[in-house]
Amino acid sequence: MKTVNINKDWEFEKQGVKTVLSLPHTWNGIDGQNGENGYYQGKCAYRKTLKKADGICYIEFNGANSVCEVFINQKPVGTHKGGYSMFRFRIDGYLDREDNLLEVYVDNTICPDVFPTSADFTFYGGLYRDVNLLYVGKTHFSLDDGSRFGISAVPKKVGDVWQLDIKTNISGADKDVVCVYELKNKDGKTVASSTRPSEDPDAALEISAPHLWNGVKDPYLYTLCCSLVKDAKTVDDRQINVGFREIEFTSDKGCFLNGEHIKLKGVSRHQDRENIGNALTIKEHEEDISLILEVGANSVRLAHYQQAEEFYDLCDEKGLLVWAEVPVITIYSKSRQQNAEEQLVSLIKQNINHPSIFCWGIENEITLSGERNKKLIAGLKRLNDIAHSLDPSRPTTCAQVAMAKPDSPLNRLTDILGYNHYFGWYMQTVNALDKWLDNFHEINPEVKLCLSEYGAEAVIGYYSENPVQGDYSEGYQAIYHEHYIDAVNAREWMWGSYVWNMFDFGSAARNEGGVRGRNNKGLVTIDRKIKKDAFYMYKATWSDEKFVYITSKRYPDRVTGTTKIKVYSNLPEITLFADGYEKTIKADRVFIFDDVPVKTGSNEITAKSGKYTDKITVNGVDKLPESYAIGDGVPTLVRNWFGTDGSLKDDCLSVNDRVGTLLDNEEAQGMLKLAAGNTVKKWYVKLLRPFKVKTLLKIAGIDPQMTDIINGFLQTIKK
Repeated sequence: MKTVNINKDWEFEKQGVKTVLSLPHTWNGIDGQNGENGYYQGKCAYRKTLKKADGICYIEFNGANSVCEVFINQKPVGTHKGGYSMFRFRIDGYLDREDNLLEVYVDNTICPDVFPTSADFTFYGGLYRDVNLLYVGKTHFSLDDGSRFGISAVPKKVGDVWQLDIKTNISGADKDVVCVYELKNKDGKTVASSTRPSEDPDAALEISAPHLWNGVKDPYLYTLCCSLVKDAKTVDDRQINVGFREIEFTSDKGCFLNGEHIKLKGVSRHQDRENIGNALTIKEHEEDISLILEVGANSVRLAHYQQAEEFYDLCDEKGLLVWAEVPVITIYSKSRQQNAEEQLVSLIKQNINHPSIFCWGIENEITLSGERNKKLIAGLKRLNDIAHSLDPSRPTTCAQVAMAKPDSPLNRLTDILGYNHYFGWYMQTVNALDKWLDNFHEINPEVKLCLSEYGAEAVIGYYSENPVQGDYSEGYQAIYHEHYIDAVNAREWMWGSYVWNMFDFGSAARNEGGVRGRNNKGLVTIDRKIKKDAFYMYKATWSDEKFVYITSKRYPDRVTGTTKIKVYSNLPEITLFADGYEKTIKADRVFIFDDVPVKTGSNEITAKSGKYTDKITVNGVDKLPESYAIGDGVPTLVRNWFGTDGSLKDDCLSVNDRVGTLLDNEEAQGMLKLAAGNTVKKWYVKLLRPFKVKTLLKIAGIDPQMTDIINGFLQTIKK
């Protein structure tokens, strides 16, 4: 197969305006993050001239969000629905001229039969991954079966022997074509091989004692070389990375990788970047991997959709265990069930060969609108069965939202389970987490549980000497995570946890902590330039790389007298030096010095442990700058995605207000767009204006818990 990348020089048209650009590209790199609550969702066109085809030719799109229609010389080639998977069309029959006009129409409008519908992230539109032309001969590994290679190679252990089960689809094979498989180690030595006839190409290679793929400790990869041979000549070939590993989950001891206990130390990742949205290159993927490894994580949840092939490859190579999932999220819709199944099939078929992937996620927070939808359980069971059918070697999982009750039947649907919790941010205090976890385990001792999301917002610029919930400071975010990771580590039966999020990310409808269009729960800023204090707390907890880090270094101005200095380190002892001050503390990860002197003017403070050191300069002032606090300095009401405490703020919107009041409020309009997309007709909205929101919710049969969630949204918006 010959691959020709065609990323360069496309004509792009949006709303009648044409420009020339190269891929990857999104039209929402700016407006999808600037919080104007009006990022463009619609249809745009990409055009390019293709030469006449010589032989069989496919066009391959690695990501087009979310509905893509392809035409050549104004003839329809095909349509794909789903913004995150790879898809191909055979096009040589259309390339019948010397110059052929390729037109690709991409539409990121909310679609009634495509997931996702609404979620806390921007649905960037565009051709945001590579587009390639694939040229093959008459006999080739299939490009039509929905997989990436036409070959799946899945290791399994049978007794004391490992077996690599190979299933292959071949197009255009003559009976004198044979399929040759060679499994090679890193030194290029063949350790197992098989030759099969093209009409029966599946094979099982046995290897008695393979070098195991053992996560970040030792991500050893073999290479499976697959060739189609005719008359001693190779007519097509593929190379696939193979990792031999087994993973097991128990409800009392957690996770075991290759028989060794391992706590999954995870972070979640959205794929976007500041000002470029989801249009990433390998450079950005590699930088993300480097940061994830630096923090000491051994696992990553790729939320909430299929991500780039290059990123899965990097996870294979670096040993990160991957939770892969489809965007069945927030609100279940029977009209989107077929699309959910199609996206799940694509996810699994295209990624089944990656040893890094240890589970398939079938939904996230799908009960945010309640569990009253009678089609919900049946639809999720169908997805669960599809995943097991396509890949019996991996467990299924899902991420439940906090309001799903511990005894929900959905908690026993998948093989392993995650819960998304934000105690101490959206509700109650961090201490409520411990009670919830112990209660859940008592009710469900057989359920294999992790924390699939947890986090608190931290906006660069806010500081408090005594951080509290709702102040949007790095200090409170760090305190929050200190408690959560201790709670997870204290419970051996939990198999892991996933920080929400590794990076700040675009969420067009948000307005949090004085920042619009962004979710600020990342351990690292959206531009990847600043590692927040909580990043170093996790590094101290997870990483073996020795270091010393003084927190709050972005807040040099401190009131004269004394200040509190917190240090994160994975060393057992820290000595702090200031002007006439020296103190040594022994602690585990978190070192707090309460009485560090601050005089007027410049103060140099040094933390040291052996050869490891860190320094900050503190400027003594009469009072803290006003910019250190959000608003009037009083902790703000966090925009609550999970409900209220029952009280109402009269100066804010609520479900007691009329629909018209919400529609006349610019900020509320953004929240309505997030919830309903662009699917509500204008005449229908006009008809609903006089009704109270709670009345309509009741008529619609909305779960009371969901009504409380909506009220929580509205209570963060000033009238």
